[in-house]
Amino acid sequence: MDQPKIAGKAPAVLDLKAGTHAFCSCGLSEGQPFCDGSHGGSGFSPQVFEMAEDAKVALCNCKQSANQPYCDGAHAGLDAD
Repeated sequence: MDQPKIAGKAPAVLDLKAGTHAFCSCGLSEGQPFCDGSHGGSGFSPQVFEMAEDAKVALCNCKQSANQPYCDGAHAGLDAD
């Protein structure tokens, strides 16, 4: 697998608690935008990130953001289905 699967064409806007989170970078997880271990054998691994405090965040679902795990609007350039 060379490129991640596009899991969605809009960000996941969530209220996250402070702590450690594992972002799905492959797009295969059933629990988007978080890793559920589906990446096994894909060549991808989760991106672990820390939240210092509770906050509302927009996490990338298209897996094209240059600022992963956060959305940077890259989904706007994807073809609509």
